[in-house]
Amino acid sequence: MRRLFPVTDETAAPGGRSGTSGGGRGGPGGGGGEDGAGREWSLAELAAAYAYPEAEAEAGAGSGPGGGREPWLRANMVSTLDGAAQHEGRSQPISCPADMRIFGTLRALADVVLVGAETVRQEGYRPARARAEFAAAREAAGQGPAAAVAVVSASLDLDFSLPLFASPLVPTLILTGSAAPPDRVAAAEAAGVRVVTAGEGAGVDPGRAVRALAERGYTRLLTEGGPRLLGQLVAAGVLDELCLTVAPMLTAGDAQRIAGGPAVTLPRRFTLKSMLEEDGFLFTRYARP
Repeated sequence: MRRLFPVTDETAAPGGRSGTSGGGRGGPGGGGGEDGAGREWSLAELAAAYAYPEAEAEAGAGSGPGGGREPWLRANMVSTLDGAAQHEGRSQPISCPADMRIFGTLRALADVVLVGAETVRQEGYRPARARAEFAAAREAAGQGPAAAVAVVSASLDLDFSLPLFASPLVPTLILTGSAAPPDRVAAAEAAGVRVVTAGEGAGVDPGRAVRALAERGYTRLLTEGGPRLLGQLVAAGVLDELCLTVAPMLTAGDAQRIAGGPAVTLPRRFTLKSMLEEDGFLFTRYARP
């Protein structure tokens, strides 16, 4: 893997270019070697490259869950060159090993993973797992052994016997509206799921959802979509950061984009914070100004 942006002395060096099969020899600092050979970044290097803003500012403060921090919501999505976020309904066919390493790293950095109910059903979601490589860092940050998963669902039409609900390491949450079906709420709670009301009527208000999670100590937020949920978060103006993998693939067809739903009145401008590359895949990180 190699860093393309921000540019460093190593990135810009004549020997800093590498072929599509590799990346930089300098880890998070940048550049590659003269022979073009690259190496796989360690999980610690990836964690440093994707640190949450408050972690960058308060390195190792360890102020406990929440710790008075403002919530920061990042999204992690993948898209092909022609804008497809899925192939045959799933994101895995357009991913790659480096993308999955970053996927796991982002989960390991987060307090909670926010996901739509349809994505849970289509992708066969499982609970986040504890990883020994991140155990010390999570403990120092005042985090639990793994990120919680918070499912956004109006109907609670979910199979509560699945591992995500029946046997998570950290209790799963469901964010729903005040008009959610009482029998489904009761079924969720009987399965050990924590139901959080974050909207009036049937729907969930994105801003209220973010505040409700922050009040429970979840301030490092990560969403993995799907496109409808991401579109709602964008429209509500609560998305702080987008980590987008651009896959060097073309799919055509009518696959969804990374964000769906009604368009915003004016396009929201984000700033490029970093860009990595491996095997032709680009791993970009954009944040609100």
